[in-house]
Amino acid sequence: MSQALKYLNDENFESTVKEGVTLVDFYADWCGPCRMIAPLIDELAEEMDGKAKVAKLNVEEATKVTADFGVTSIPTLIVFKNGEEVERIVGIKSKADLEGSINKALS
Repeated sequence: MSQALKYLNDENFESTVKEGVTLVDFYADWCGPCRMIAPLIDELAEEMDGKAKVAKLNVEEATKVTADFGVTSIPTLIVFKNGEEVERIVGIKSKADLEGSINKALS
């Protein structure tokens, strides 16, 4: 498991996404597609360390944040830039697609 990967909850979400670029993976442990992309999320966390944050948020534990962002399907990945949502990805995407979304937000 990646050291760079952050785990978010209702308490630390805002302070984590408020500065810079953050990719947040809204997931649940029982979700098959979520488990399928988990290794990609780990790899991105390592590769983007120092450039962008990569984080996971369990929708069953962080119900306030999940509701605030209207996440009804998982996996949902949201790219935040300085606390604002700049892109939303629902479902499985390739690592290259996710990397492209992060890089777009960084530029």
